[in-house]
Amino acid sequence: MNVGSPFLRVSGLRVRYGTAEVVRDVSFSVSRGEMVTLLGPSGCGKTTILRCIAGLVDPVAGLVEVEGETLTHQPRGISVPPERRGLAMVFQSYAIWPHMSVKENVAYGLRARKIARDVIDARVKDVLGLVGLGGMESRPATQLSGGQQQRVALARAIVLEPRILLLDEPLSNLDAKLREVMRVELRGLQKRLGITSVYVTHDQAEAMALSDRLIVIREGVIEQEGIPLDIYYNPATPFVANFVGRSNLISGRVLVPAEEHTVVETEIGKLLCRPSHRFEAGTDVIVCVRPESLRIGLPSNGSIKGRVAYKSHQGEMIEYHVEVGGYTVKARVFGTELLPDGEIVGLTIAEPGPFAMPSNRADEEV
Repeated sequence: MNVGSPFLRVSGLRVRYGTAEVVRDVSFSVSRGEMVTLLGPSGCGKTTILRCIAGLVDPVAGLVEVEGETLTHQPRGISVPPERRGLAMVFQSYAIWPHMSVKENVAYGLRARKIARDVIDARVKDVLGLVGLGGMESRPATQLSGGQQQRVALARAIVLEPRILLLDEPLSNLDAKLREVMRVELRGLQKRLGITSVYVTHDQAEAMALSDRLIVIREGVIEQEGIPLDIYYNPATPFVANFVGRSNLISGRVLVPAEEHTVVETEIGKLLCRPSHRFEAGTDVIVCVRPESLRIGLPSNGSIKGRVAYKSHQGEMIEYHVEVGGYTVKARVFGTELLPDGEIVGLTIAEPGPFAMPSNRADEEV
């Protein structure tokens, strides 16, 4: 492999189920040791892409390479069997053998490869220690909690020392609190091992917490690719803005174009926006304002005047829905002091502020 070349390369991937094309010309790469997440709504094609990398689905066209080795190349007819790819996959269902102990589950793949018993014992013990299951080798799988089963599935994949770890929504069956704990554990384990990983989820909070890089998928096409914070604060399309985090999407028209800050006339007044690129005056745009960027206080000359319609408690945050003219915006603030419904307030916008993007797909996105 040449220096600087990608560890995993996917190029021109296309998949059809019957007449429906569920993956359309998808291309991306993953560097050695990187954790990349395919993020998108159910049915967008992200799991199909993962299964193509694993060799469980054959595309009608496309290339999959690992360390310069071609694993799939269609329609040339190249398709290396899954067991010869040197990859490991953790499924959403865990696929734990109920009649086996923890050790037998984790050792299953090694036994299939006819590894020496003493080597198996040593590797299983080491990996179970890594995932926090040390001393549980003999426990029956049926006596495990959901979090423990998830750890067994992860250990069974890691013990094979795969070139790439593929994870298909492995935390989706856990309760909310345990998911948060397992995110931290999984990310820490991935970084300690330095294992190249491709993760699939529809949960944007999970994706943001785990990933070096996000690839947002919509209807079988890559909508945007980048580091999590860049995608969050600089969404390429209204779909990305709406899917990755909570947002206020407001229609507007450019009044004064500029490279750094563009003045946009919107339904809630004139806003100074960071533009996705240089717009011409009169261009229709969609403005994204994140709820946590809005500050609520007393009405003033520099604020946007509105009325509290209703509010909802979200843990340490309170989300206010504020009517501004005929439009309702969401503002998320810390604090325990509640503003009553009907209260007249003033909204100001903190940095990084609104972001303006093209509105060519606004009708279906917003």
